[in-house]
Amino acid sequence: MQEDTLKAVYQALQVTEAEIGKVIIGKNEVIRKVLMSILAGGHILLDDVPGVGKTSLAVALGKTLGLEYNRIQCTPDVLPSDIVGFSVFNKEKDSFTYKPGVINRTNLLLADEINRTSSRTQAALLEAMEEHQVTVDGITHPLADPFIVIATENQVGAAGTQMLPHAQMDRFLVRLKIGYPDRESEIKIIQGRQTTDPYSGVRKVVDLSLLKAMQKVTLMVTIKEPLVGYITDLVEATRKDKSVELGVSPRGAIAVSHMAKASALMHGRDFVNEEDIRDVFADVCAHRILLTQKARAEGVSPQDVLAHVISSVKAPFSV
Repeated sequence: MQEDTLKAVYQALQVTEAEIGKVIIGKNEVIRKVLMSILAGGHILLDDVPGVGKTSLAVALGKTLGLEYNRIQCTPDVLPSDIVGFSVFNKEKDSFTYKPGVINRTNLLLADEINRTSSRTQAALLEAMEEHQVTVDGITHPLADPFIVIATENQVGAAGTQMLPHAQMDRFLVRLKIGYPDRESEIKIIQGRQTTDPYSGVRKVVDLSLLKAMQKVTLMVTIKEPLVGYITDLVEATRKDKSVELGVSPRGAIAVSHMAKASALMHGRDFVNEEDIRDVFADVCAHRILLTQKARAEGVSPQDVLAHVISSVKAPFSV
């Protein structure tokens, strides 16, 4: 990769991170990982308690990257047709006409509180997230490029909600938590929302063509064979762990490699190192493993399992 190209992408990412940081204060690590997911072309699940800025992060991201943004508030009465569209009979043409849903002509879709809508409506996103297209009445309609879903959910008051099935969880590149801000950041948040709109100072610093170019540059980041083997050993270890019923799939292994490439680019490098892989492994894999009933009863978490895997799998000494 040319040094000028690498430098230009790195600078654009730094400026983008700073712009989003005007709204999401004190959470630079989360911002970086969201940007890494965008670079890797993946979907993002924000799973956290209410009021920590999940929706604000998605809105700020859309403004900063200049993406066509749309939002759907997931409630029990939202239908699959609201998302993917539907066909209506046109008497004048004596044929059916396709009416687009919220998902069409959108680069960034925020599915807010996705666990509060029906499983049928959740499933309407499956084809879109994997194939970047929707099929209605046997006719396939391509989606915008890029197409990225940011879904939010929270487990507070979860009675009566619909948990995402494992197959759909696997469609999300990462699962992230924002968490509560520290004291200093929270003071800044409160002060900044007294008289001004927090989004008013957010600038568009990347356009669609530049973002697509940055995604192509991400694919060009080098990951040498020993590190590919390291990723393979890590995901294989999740399948053999006694606390795990279902380990990380090959799709998950590919996701780790793509996120590791994005991590390298976020650090201004055109090659992946071991730390890139370790840094993204839990974010990519925690929602992709299913624990055994015994492990859940003992209070073991996916993060505990992945931390053990990282510590027990030998990393390559050189790349």
